[in-house]
Amino acid sequence: MKDFGKTLLAVICGILIVQLLGVIFFLISIGSMAAAGSSTVLPREGVLDINMKDISLVEQAQEQMPAFSPSGVEMKASVGIWDAVCALKTAASDPGVKYVLLRADELAAGISTVEEFRLALSDFRKSGKSVVAYTENPGNGSLYLASVADKIYMSSYHGGNPTFIGVSGRMIFLKDLFDKLGVNYQLIRHGKFKSAGEMYIKNAPSEENRLQNKAMIDGIWKTLSGTIAEARGIPVETLNELVDNLKLNFPEDFLQAGLVDELLDHEGIVSKLCMLAQVEKADDLHLIPFADYVEAKKVPKISKANVAILFADGSIVDGDQPEEIAADRFVKEIDKIRKDESVKSVVLRVNSPGGSVVASEKIRTALNLLMAEKPLVASYGNYAASGGYWISNGCQKIFSDATTLTGSIGVFSLIPEFSALSKKVGVNMVSVPSNKHSDMYSLTRPFDKTETEVMQNYIEDIYGSFIKIVSEGRDIPVEKVDEIAQGRVWVGSDALGINLVDQIGSLTDAVNEAASLAGFVSEDDYAVLSYPKPLSVLEQIMQAIGKSNEAPSILAGTPFEAIGRALETLREDQPSGAYAQLPYSIEIK
Repeated sequence: MKDFGKTLLAVICGILIVQLLGVIFFLISIGSMAAAGSSTVLPREGVLDINMKDISLVEQAQEQMPAFSPSGVEMKASVGIWDAVCALKTAASDPGVKYVLLRADELAAGISTVEEFRLALSDFRKSGKSVVAYTENPGNGSLYLASVADKIYMSSYHGGNPTFIGVSGRMIFLKDLFDKLGVNYQLIRHGKFKSAGEMYIKNAPSEENRLQNKAMIDGIWKTLSGTIAEARGIPVETLNELVDNLKLNFPEDFLQAGLVDELLDHEGIVSKLCMLAQVEKADDLHLIPFADYVEAKKVPKISKANVAILFADGSIVDGDQPEEIAADRFVKEIDKIRKDESVKSVVLRVNSPGGSVVASEKIRTALNLLMAEKPLVASYGNYAASGGYWISNGCQKIFSDATTLTGSIGVFSLIPEFSALSKKVGVNMVSVPSNKHSDMYSLTRPFDKTETEVMQNYIEDIYGSFIKIVSEGRDIPVEKVDEIAQGRVWVGSDALGINLVDQIGSLTDAVNEAASLAGFVSEDDYAVLSYPKPLSVLEQIMQAIGKSNEAPSILAGTPFEAIGRALETLREDQPSGAYAQLPYSIEIK
């Protein structure tokens, strides 16, 4: 028996050692592949190939690592918007780049990110070099992006699926489902437009919610359609008539409407690209993948004077985890920037739908300390709403994209209770309170009248603080803030007219403003640093390993995927918490 125990222990130790060695070899191999990928050799000259099938435009890219789907197919490379814009600026003066080939189909980016990327491509054209676009299945976002090009070529093949049919949003309401399950959600809010909890307590949108959604969708479409119409020399009324009557179904329709310049088959587009590159055959047509070009041109600039970009990307949450905008971790980043004497000014890049009120206030307080010592400018991405607006409205100047979703100045609390569910499943839940209201957050019963009033007062107090913060930050009377608040979400182009933002402009515009406020005369006077520091390849691997036990959702890829996300959000939220958060996301394809 004694020998058996020794043998068993030896076997267990052997297994552990083998597993440990396997992990080590795996990490080494991944690191080697990542290092190999970072030293990609680019052609000395060629065509800069921006193929949106291969890249995903994000706020701040992490260190690149080989990314494969379960089927072994290489996935899209993430490219940060600031890195992308800088790469295009470099390409404009790079003699090795003859022109840009833009393939905008299968676009993966928020619409405001696309807006900024399109602006950078427009600036690239000012160098005298061309942007040539090619499309097979134009959609709303892809045609909007492609419209920046000097020429747009479209595949002549039928059988594609153009989806240039206008913008739509989707709202999901779960009350009927929860009634069947016996789950009751108690929504306490301030703001008639604050619709973040409506999906749990209604089976249809309120009139206010419907109104703001229509205004947002119309605002986004106005920007997209107006830009496309202007770029293609088409009256916007004509464009809307074509879309409303579903007249854009085949390649010939797009050509006849003036939305593309020529229809070409595969050989035709290759010949056209060769001609533009002034080469005789396809073998001499060197395409430079955009993601590789971005990585190759990211040469750190060393300077004693810097402008910092602080990326606030994701939901605002409590804690210090490396994901989302975790307040404790983010405050440390702010303090690090404040104490760094080489940083002369800061751009707060906000791409957030909001989140925890407590976390938002922690971050705002830290930013105020920073702004007392250094100029602070805000740049809004796809979202800067609710908590995202809470933390940033006091900045010295706010730049927003026309399609940014912002505002949503309102607060809510959403508390479920499962008394009806317990009866349905035959489980009797009994709470034993020490005092009259000790079990109000036990989720076993609904609030009584007194508890509801207390919660409403709690929300009213936070809302009052919110509009006061905005009043002071934007120099708007409290009464006026209340009129444009009430939880309403605005697109950036409309927010400009009500003084929620100062200027429609990009991240580049915000960096230039911050540099000017710091007293810099030219770009040679400073370097741009990004915070937080991107996760290393090893950190990403460890993070992925930590998530490996999460089961894939059977709702993924279906219209009901939003239900799964909504339920997951509720599962993570604290039942007594107050939230300043946008109720939905909008994707443009």
